[in-house]
Amino acid sequence: MARQRKTPSGPPAHFNITARILHWLMAAIILAMIFVGLGMMTSLTWRPWLLDLHIPLGIAILLLVVIRLINRLSFTVPKLPASMSGFQSKAAGTLHWLLYAMMLALPLTGWAQLSAGGFLIKLFPGINLPSILPQSPFLYALLHDAHSVMAWLLFLMVVGHLSAALLHAWAYRDGIFSSITWGRKN
Repeated sequence: MARQRKTPSGPPAHFNITARILHWLMAAIILAMIFVGLGMMTSLTWRPWLLDLHIPLGIAILLLVVIRLINRLSFTVPKLPASMSGFQSKAAGTLHWLLYAMMLALPLTGWAQLSAGGFLIKLFPGINLPSILPQSPFLYALLHDAHSVMAWLLFLMVVGHLSAALLHAWAYRDGIFSSITWGRKN
């Protein structure tokens, strides 16, 4: 007799494996980008090397966030605990979508900035990205400032996201943190 598959009766306890892998991979890359970006602002000696690292990491983030968005829209996600107020639930959802928007916008503004500056956008030795904007000193300056402001905003959002995650993991112990890890959900 063939064994029947059980269909889930409600939302999953964890994000799917693809979402979890992408989340932690992107967390590591974004953390690296924070340090690379800070290094680019503080060291003229290391700036060319860091820029050569910054561009491929930024494009990796862009590609991974597109995959992550497709995955996010394709699968059911765990429900937030009933103990969270409506305001907290809406704020968490809004902030997650803002994180996605920033992860898309930052690489695109960086790419556009370099394009407007007329710079060669070297992904790897021998592999360059095409320009996505015409050369324009005005656009370059505007995009440079936008990219810098968004980078600081993303940094603050990451700090807030990490703080909330640790609060849920260590203080509330409500299963939110474990839904994106490999641990059991409380």
